[in-house]
Amino acid sequence: MIIAKNDEAKRSKIWMIVTTVSSVLVIVIAIFLLTKMFTGNPLEGRWADEDGNMNLTIERDGSVVVNLPEIGEEDSIDVVMEYTLDMNEKTITIKEDEEALREIAEQSDGQYTEETLKNAVSPIVTTFDYSVEQDQLILTEREFGDQMIFIKE
Repeated sequence: MIIAKNDEAKRSKIWMIVTTVSSVLVIVIAIFLLTKMFTGNPLEGRWADEDGNMNLTIERDGSVVVNLPEIGEEDSIDVVMEYTLDMNEKTITIKEDEEALREIAEQSDGQYTEETLKNAVSPIVTTFDYSVEQDQLILTEREFGDQMIFIKE
């Protein structure tokens, strides 16, 4: 209706408001995307071991779920562990939760022992240098240089 009346002053005011709001919106979206891109966890997500020995689900809250598909004869086992990520040094330290291992062993009705579970997760319990290239995560053990390669699911 304002446009139909040819009121130039009101049209200028509306145009100024529209451009201001859209400019602010573009700036807010750009800031959001930049912070998401540079402050997010680059390892977050589901990763499958190239050899099929284990799968990792790295979560934002500092926990990693290690799925061990070949430990038992029947189903796979999910072991929840904690990790610490240093994005400046590009390292990840994964720590086992002995209480969680004990609970899994007790709930398995003797199918798994705590020692069996510790041995199964031992390759992943250490500090790794990490690199992410496209859909591939490479964990390099800091002490011996052994590498584990995971593919993003």
